[in-house]
Amino acid sequence: MSKNGPVTASTAPTRGSGRAAKPDQVLTDAVEVALQGLDVVDPDHIGAHLGVVAEGERLVTHFFECGLPGYRGWRWAVTVTRIPRSKQVTICESTLLPGPEALRAPEWVPWQERLQPGDLGVGDLLPTPPDDPRLQPGYVQSDDPADDEVNREIGLGRARVMSRDGRLETAQRWYDGDRGPNAPISVGAPAAARCGSCGFYLQLAGSLRLAFGVCGNEYAPDDAQVVSADHGCGAHSEVLVEQVQAVDELPTVFDDSEVEEVAVGHAPGSVDGDEPAEPYGHG
Repeated sequence: MSKNGPVTASTAPTRGSGRAAKPDQVLTDAVEVALQGLDVVDPDHIGAHLGVVAEGERLVTHFFECGLPGYRGWRWAVTVTRIPRSKQVTICESTLLPGPEALRAPEWVPWQERLQPGDLGVGDLLPTPPDDPRLQPGYVQSDDPADDEVNREIGLGRARVMSRDGRLETAQRWYDGDRGPNAPISVGAPAAARCGSCGFYLQLAGSLRLAFGVCGNEYAPDDAQVVSADHGCGAHSEVLVEQVQAVDELPTVFDDSEVEEVAVGHAPGSVDGDEPAEPYGHG
């Protein structure tokens, strides 16, 4: 038992062999010696003794809790050893290692794999790898008639063209995206308002011509974008506004059942009155 807590011995395969190394008892008990290997560390940042791991014959690593801010789950590791038939313990090295629950930065991923659509900005360069599976040499005969026609133009063929796998991957991405048949704007459009029957639909060339085109309607949300033939929106060239039948104006109807009699006096000079009518224009 050490002053920092119980010593727990564990075994690890011996380097260079498949056998498990037996922890050396002298080295396992050398907790105080291992602490000397951390003499440059602030004592407040050294916690309890966590245990030992046998690295090999007469080679043991001691682990201590790390109290450094921001290093949750990390451990101080001090490796010690001794020569045969000697009980003098020697410090080999000390370092800071992450534990099983250590807070660590995510595993590094090459930039080619981290790149996302839309990351390329103005002035940026994105070199295409020579072995990109989406491309193939331009002189290789493909199953795309448009590419083969270009390649036959001596001196005008492209160095590389899209391979079959590249075209299939692109078609699937477009079809599953915001301009395919399952996009919200397409689902909400009339069933007959499909891009393939729209007058503003500009069909692509090559092997993708039957499935995709470009929208040429400036008022449509997908203007200048590649859309699938079964995509749709409310700006279809033949879409019709449903006509609402106008309601005929009803004639005016009077209800004679509720008539209130009102006594009306005779105006002076009327035919029924006794008084003569006043002459016009008198002074």
